[in-house]
Amino acid sequence: MAVTKAAGGEPARLDAALLTLVGVMVLGGMMSYLDATIVNVGISTLGGEFHATLATIEWVTTGYLLAVALAIPPAGWAVVRFGAKRMWLVGLSVFLIGSTLCAFAPNTESLIAFRVVQGFGGGMVDPIMMTVVAGAAGPARVGRVMGLVSVPITLGPVLGPLIGGLLLDNFSWEWMFLVNIPFALAAIVLAIRVLPADPPPSGDPVPFDALGGALLSPGFAAIVFALSRAGSDGFGSTEVITGLAVGVALFAAYAVHALRTTVTPLLDLRLFSSKGFSAGVTTMFLLGGGLFSLLFLLPLYYQQVHGHSVLESGLLLAPLGLGTLIGMPVAGNLADRAGARRLVPAGALLIGAGALVFTGSGPGTSQVALTAAQFAAGFGMGLVGAPTMGSVYRTVPGDAVAGATGAVFILNQIGASLGIAVVALILQGGGSYTTPTADTFAHAFWWPVAAAVVVFVAGLLLPGRPGPEPAVGAAAGAEPAADHA
Repeated sequence: MAVTKAAGGEPARLDAALLTLVGVMVLGGMMSYLDATIVNVGISTLGGEFHATLATIEWVTTGYLLAVALAIPPAGWAVVRFGAKRMWLVGLSVFLIGSTLCAFAPNTESLIAFRVVQGFGGGMVDPIMMTVVAGAAGPARVGRVMGLVSVPITLGPVLGPLIGGLLLDNFSWEWMFLVNIPFALAAIVLAIRVLPADPPPSGDPVPFDALGGALLSPGFAAIVFALSRAGSDGFGSTEVITGLAVGVALFAAYAVHALRTTVTPLLDLRLFSSKGFSAGVTTMFLLGGGLFSLLFLLPLYYQQVHGHSVLESGLLLAPLGLGTLIGMPVAGNLADRAGARRLVPAGALLIGAGALVFTGSGPGTSQVALTAAQFAAGFGMGLVGAPTMGSVYRTVPGDAVAGATGAVFILNQIGASLGIAVVALILQGGGSYTTPTADTFAHAFWWPVAAAVVVFVAGLLLPGRPGPEPAVGAAAGAEPAADHA
């Protein structure tokens, strides 16, 4: 879909065809992000159902997020090799199969394994959505369109615990996964009807970076595994030390490989030579870590510190979702005019202030104060997501958009899985506690505060408001010279 211009050279409006495409993609993407957190409110329920500890049952969430991250690099290659529509349908189908299997899991191990299958499907969906929509919108409209596409990225995880609470209060735990089936089927049917057909392949097939996958994916898995084990065994255990050492070694080996390989690497480290891109990816990494750690902490906090039921703890997350729902369109409308450099630091301040309230909270803390804090944090998340994504696409040349999309999603999901592993570690006092206490919850809430501080600093390095589109022939890969503060 080509980018058109209105009279006088102004960017064309968001036409019906583009909005329809965005709507279909958002339906598929929303499911993936919704399922990243829908089980969070039921962590205690699942732990009791399967007689599992927190260190084990957290892998129902962590395993899903990690699988999403690991699926993104091959999905980006497969889009180039086989086509976006074809791979979008494959991703939705894998997600549908994984959801069905989860609903019939007989034990903890199989549930975690089936969540990994589900996560692979979700991981295939996410980068395809961004690549297709960014290409259809073009640079002039990408800020506004990212405000729409950020709905599943930011709002989906927030709504997950609320929907999970409603389901658990009225049905059995299986319905947290069965609810996906009709929506996945609808997304598949609509995609078949709306998405344009894949063009025939041209040129030689793009080679897959198999060595990169063999180094990068296990490296991420080793780090997350080590942090999750540290929650129950402490950092001195052999498993934790080995996991951390293997993860660091694999990362180092991947860095050497990515800078030397003659094929397109899974995660192109050369993109990080752009200051704006590095700042954007760092922001999305920490936004994933801060958002998902909050969504993991808050339901457990309300249940174990304030004694609320599963449904009540889900409903109490509504202010976070409402703040996000209001913040996203505000950011989308302002992104192309105010620029990410102004919006993202403002959002980071609100996230940090909201999380800070919970660091000093306890059983007697007023719910009014906690509600206001959640709304502020949610509004801040809405201000961060869309402007950051829009700025990322303005800091790389057109032929690097697919690689940039993959990098953003990989690190956003890795940040999410690491964030959950870190706060689960803190809740258990590095292995000192089997059951979280009010004090360990207060300590754990410092993690999203710290993430917000770094996002604030990174936001100052993002591009300002976009200037006029560059002239044809402008140097590829250069920082956008027309961005304003």
